[in-house]
Amino acid sequence: MSQPKLSQPRAFLSYAFRPFFLLNALFAVLTLLIWLLTLHGSGPVGGMPYWHGHELIVGFAMASISGFMLTAVATWTNRPPVRGRPLILLVWAWLLGRMAMMATTLIPPWLVAILDMLFPALLVWLVGREVVGGGSRRNYPIIGITALLALLNGIYHAGILLHRPDVARLAVYLLIYLILVLITVIAGRIIPNFTANWLRARGTPRLPTDHVLVDRLTIIATLAAGIAAAITPLGRITASTAALAALLHTVRLARWRGLATISEPLLFVLHVAYLWLPIGYALTACAAIGVLLPASAALHALTMGAIATMVLAVTTRVALAHTGRPLHATRLIVLSYGIFNVAVVVRVLSSLSADRYMNLIDLSALGWITTFLIFAWVYWPILTRPGVDQAP
Repeated sequence: MSQPKLSQPRAFLSYAFRPFFLLNALFAVLTLLIWLLTLHGSGPVGGMPYWHGHELIVGFAMASISGFMLTAVATWTNRPPVRGRPLILLVWAWLLGRMAMMATTLIPPWLVAILDMLFPALLVWLVGREVVGGGSRRNYPIIGITALLALLNGIYHAGILLHRPDVARLAVYLLIYLILVLITVIAGRIIPNFTANWLRARGTPRLPTDHVLVDRLTIIATLAAGIAAAITPLGRITASTAALAALLHTVRLARWRGLATISEPLLFVLHVAYLWLPIGYALTACAAIGVLLPASAALHALTMGAIATMVLAVTTRVALAHTGRPLHATRLIVLSYGIFNVAVVVRVLSSLSADRYMNLIDLSALGWITTFLIFAWVYWPILTRPGVDQAP
């Protein structure tokens, strides 16, 4: 006799990935619409330097990371997933932070800071509780990175309160590059593992290979390049460290047999997302010495390219895997992968055309908005309805 499934509201709050992946897709659409209005002179956001960068990191990227991390930690530690009241508190903390950041002209900066710090602070506590409680020492660095993200968000708000936009800028850029370090660490675990499992199931003898020294050097170079680019965007130090990071990411990716997965878009898109890391750091190196494209293009190759594409790739896969569904992307989702990567290319190359710059920005934003509307449409029932993971 089959066991009854959980109700739809309880299913939605049974894993962190469910509310965060869905709400974050809707937030991605809303944020870009607000930013487009701001760029065209009629946006509701004002008085908060680097709002766009902050919200796409603390709001967008960290929401997806929290949904993924709290789901993955349960697997890594063999503990029950974070659900129920703790998850409700975390979701509400994230929502309050987003509402506060959109109301910067209506409430004082100190209140914005308090409300926006609730989410990262609570995330650190939950990740720390699960990792330490599960005795998973291998994942202690994840606690440190999460705590550092919260600290940098605090520094951002300190810069706003002290009327130091330079401090706020540095905090946002360090947040971006720290997220890239986190992606480097996590991608190094999941991409070759998923690829090996898929190839092994098809009887392919050649599997992805890793190299501990290459992995460690890649993480160190990514961290060094990020610090250099945040502090001194121009110069030889940034150029050399970014070039080294680009080279190591290329070597690392080449060992993972990405081209062998091209027939499975749900897996292949992970390799495409990672490819934006060597591209982004190569462009960063070029920009640091004034060659090819400006620093803004390199930054968007890393943010919209590496971070946002990886968010899209991971969320589409994790939602299927943890609700017991087949690991195959629908045609609409495959289309969204293509739309989004074209949008990234348009955004990166937009600076080459001064006359049509805003038109290209609008076109790229349209690709972003379309992508996450497709995600919300396809994954709404997947994320809100019970799956096989909901058996009592």
